[in-house]
Amino acid sequence: MMLSSYPLWWLALPVLLLPVWWHRQKRQRLKAESLATARFLPSAPPEQLRVWQWRDKVLLMVRCLMLVALIGWLAATIFPWRGDTVLIDAGVDKAWAEQQIATAGFSAATRMPLPPGALTWLRQNERDWRADAKLLIVARDSQVAMPARVPQFSHQLALRTSPAPTASLPATAGTTTTADAGASSPLVLQHVVLAAAESRAQAWRSLFAAFDTAGGRASLYTLASEPGAATTLIVWDTPNSTPPVTWRAAHWWIAAPTAVFPELAHASTLAINGITLKYADSPRGRLWTSDAFPPRDADTAHALYEAWQLLAVNPAPAYATPSQTFAETRSALPAISEARPATWLAILLLALFMLERILTHARRN
Repeated sequence: MMLSSYPLWWLALPVLLLPVWWHRQKRQRLKAESLATARFLPSAPPEQLRVWQWRDKVLLMVRCLMLVALIGWLAATIFPWRGDTVLIDAGVDKAWAEQQIATAGFSAATRMPLPPGALTWLRQNERDWRADAKLLIVARDSQVAMPARVPQFSHQLALRTSPAPTASLPATAGTTTTADAGASSPLVLQHVVLAAAESRAQAWRSLFAAFDTAGGRASLYTLASEPGAATTLIVWDTPNSTPPVTWRAAHWWIAAPTAVFPELAHASTLAINGITLKYADSPRGRLWTSDAFPPRDADTAHALYEAWQLLAVNPAPAYATPSQTFAETRSALPAISEARPATWLAILLLALFMLERILTHARRN
């Protein structure tokens, strides 16, 4: 079975042109005949011409095969090169992450972004790490799903996860009752913080006033200037300023993404009910942004309301993996040990090298 652990080595195949070029040229010395008058002329070294023709075709074929075998051996051979490494989640709290890295003794370790499906990806690419290397994953617990079985690794792996902010959509801050046709129905109170310039604040107030009347007046949105314990949503529409570090809410609506919210640079995209939303988790809460913030007409406002209500029925997330340490439980890499092309390629390479030396020596004699 042919296995390319590092297939980029096959990009070196153009090197086969070197022996072809070498064998196509031949240096031919011009035949010189002495004349009687040549003794009166200054001496000159003999000239050489290069003419293109095929020479030693068997030797050329052996050298090309030797280069192909060398490239194949490099592509199939595993050279572990990574040392101690920290796989860090881009959305994790930076201060907490640095504390965990320092506590685990990985301050000098190489850092790389956490790939999707980190545990599965690590099992598939574990061959890149040296035998004495150790690994550390620092992430939010929602980014590392708990596997059905305890994963087995050939290296010691420490996992440090932090609880992510609550991300239920939209959260209920409180309820009251209102009479409608003689019946009593619950009224959901939504506490919203509005931080916007006065020129745009009126558009947001009109939006939440429309939200109050939508859905049979099942929800009541109350606006405030600062968040409290019951705040479920913060609307941030001041792109030239930074929100206070103490502000926290389950959800943020960001009208104009800026460098203040770097998590949105890697945001996921969700299209629902004709509204395109981008979202990303952060220590402040889940960040949302859209070109529809704030809506510019009644149809867009209605579509945004329906989209936000549909998001309230999100499926439950996968079980998060708690912080733990995985000891070395694998002595070999099964995906690699089943295919051993490097051994016979090395033997073939040695045989071709010996044959090439024999042919080269025979040609000289």
